Amino acid sequence: MTRDSESSTPEDEVLTDGGETAAEGADEVALDPWGSSTVSDYRKLFEEFGIEEFDEVLPEVPNPHYLMRRGVIFGHRDYRPVAEAMREDDPWAVLSGFMPTGDPHIGHKLVFDEIIWHQQQGGDAYGLIADLEAHSARGLTWGEIDEHARDYILSLLALGFDAEKGELYRQSDNRELQDLAFELGIEANYSELQAIYGFDGETDVSHMQSVVTQMADILYPQLDEPKPTVIPVGPDQDPHIRLARDLATRMRFFKVSKAYASFEADDAERELIAAAYAALTDEAGNGDVRCEDAADWLREHQPEPSSARESAVKKLAAAGKEPVRPRIRFFDRKATDEAFEALIEAVEGEKRVYEGHIDSFELDRQDAEALAREVELDNGGYGFIQPSSIYHRFMTGLTGGKMSSSVPASHISLLDDPEDGYDKVKSATTGGRETAEKQRELGGEADQCPVYELYAYLLAGDDDDIAKEVYDECVGGERLCGGCKEQAAELMQEFLEDHQEKREEAEELLADLDIDFDSLR
Repeated sequence: MTRDSESSTPEDEVLTDGGETAAEGADEVALDPWGSSTVSDYRKLFEEFGIEEFDEVLPEVPNPHYLMRRGVIFGHRDYRPVAEAMREDDPWAVLSGFMPTGDPHIGHKLVFDEIIWHQQQGGDAYGLIADLEAHSARGLTWGEIDEHARDYILSLLALGFDAEKGELYRQSDNRELQDLAFELGIEANYSELQAIYGFDGETDVSHMQSVVTQMADILYPQLDEPKPTVIPVGPDQDPHIRLARDLATRMRFFKVSKAYASFEADDAERELIAAAYAALTDEAGNGDVRCEDAADWLREHQPEPSSARESAVKKLAAAGKEPVRPRIRFFDRKATDEAFEALIEAVEGEKRVYEGHIDSFELDRQDAEALAREVELDNGGYGFIQPSSIYHRFMTGLTGGKMSSSVPASHISLLDDPEDGYDKVKSATTGGRETAEKQRELGGEADQCPVYELYAYLLAGDDDDIAKEVYDECVGGERLCGGCKEQAAELMQEFLEDHQEKREEAEELLADLDIDFDSLR
């Protein structure tokens, strides 16, 4: 499915919001978790931040959610381990959180749905109230936080979260989480937070502490056992994901990598040495390659100067007649002496032990990773797996521009009176033409229509045919905005009525939850 606004669209494809075009006036790509909630060009997220397109992993996902099928979930980081665990019925988890700064609205419903769907697919599900962040970064009182927290949890339960199988918590009440945050804080520093988030001398310490707490949230599902974990978020939260992945790696006892000689090489150097080894092995036919031979080969066959080539040649030449042999290296990152000794004992077959690393000549990379994690866990480490993430598009506000909790007309709260929800949709901006005649002649611009987004993101539910029908009729000139908004307004009213009935039913579940909505702070 293409979502490039300049590409042609096959008739059988369901489009959402026009893909690469966000609301008018949207920000350039600057991912700020506490600032803007718009992105002007989603393509730049792939180019600048390394987010991968979700379409590429979609065929590997069993029974994908409609938000995935329609491209509302547009990107991911490392989702394949989660999809594989889903298919293989291995342990995995999903977690996301909510900062209770206002009423839950239809934009938040995207994340609610993503958590619930993953739980229904067999994942251990976690939902959290980011109350420490709300207090430190947004200045909400604890009374305000208590009220909003209750509303978020009620809507999550009403939409289908199974509290008996999942876990709900507040940051401020979870001591295990806070202990983990303390440990993670040892691996982070002010300069790093300044570079990632733009913190400066005016940033208060509690705000910085809330970042480390969020890192602990992201890794919290792995406290009992390491497992693939997905964090559904908007793209503005990607800085948190990147830092959490880095901290998960820094907390590991051992780094496992490929190597070719006793010296250390970075990725670029290793790639060049691997090429030299492969070429010389083909020539010799017996795999008897010396480091100095590899250095000569690189000088001859990699004449273009580069820092990686120069450093690889220098290291190889210094190693002289040492054999070049592929191996797996266990590098001591922060292991205890006992853990390092245990790893030496656990590595079977031919190996070499050095002061800071162990080389195995018989293990493959996958088995080595599993062994390193096993030894780490046996010796009191966490063994974290880097968390994965999926990213959904932002909903356009009903009045155009971005959807904002502080602009009531721009969003529909899940607590709105159903008739008010009806009226807001009827008053919404559309992607229609100036007149009915032009609409019939040119077709509407569904890709730029907040009302069409309501169908694609929420009102069509799991029925792709409805979303496709609305889109095709709009761009084909058969559907006029008045009738389209009337249908959407009626569906919205029905949704709110149903949701609020289920919220009332969910009230009975609150007493059984291990979560306090009356803070003592």
